[in-house]
Amino acid sequence: MADDDRAVLDKLAALDAEVKAEADAHRARKEAALAKLRAQKAAEQAERAAHTKPAQTALVPTRGKKQVDDLGSALELAGKANQVKQELARKPGKGEKSWIKSGIASMALGPVGWLYAGSFREAVPAAAAWLALLALASKILPTLLVMPALLVVLPLSAIAGIVYALQYNRHGGRQRLFGDEKKQLPGK
Repeated sequence: MADDDRAVLDKLAALDAEVKAEADAHRARKEAALAKLRAQKAAEQAERAAHTKPAQTALVPTRGKKQVDDLGSALELAGKANQVKQELARKPGKGEKSWIKSGIASMALGPVGWLYAGSFREAVPAAAAWLALLALASKILPTLLVMPALLVVLPLSAIAGIVYALQYNRHGGRQRLFGDEKKQLPGK
């Protein structure tokens, strides 16, 4: 029995050594790949630095990591702007709302235009308040005093209408823009 135990222990030791050797080889391949990537990145940076004009480098302040973070943020913002551009450029499909129609309706009618694509929980009270305010203002204030307020409120309403339509298309239903996100019910 002792010979059998010794043979099993020898096999276990051999397997353990094999696993360790394989892990060491994997670690070495990983380190070599990382070193190769670092060398490529350094070569790319050196090539970019060589192609940069001296006048440009004098104008750009050297801020190190902050400059890289700013560049990353700018690229991220450009990517988001490109996504929005693509979303605005595509035609609305079946069951989707047109952001152009929503923006025009909200510009012309104020919050009443939000009823096209907005959450009824927000659009109905806003539309009622808007109509009441217009009725009250038409009785009390002259048109000359109301016009400057409309020049501010109506473009903001159009922006909200566009955002409502984009949210509707993105989520497949009416979405709230205002209020606490945690208190919103799904699909409301």
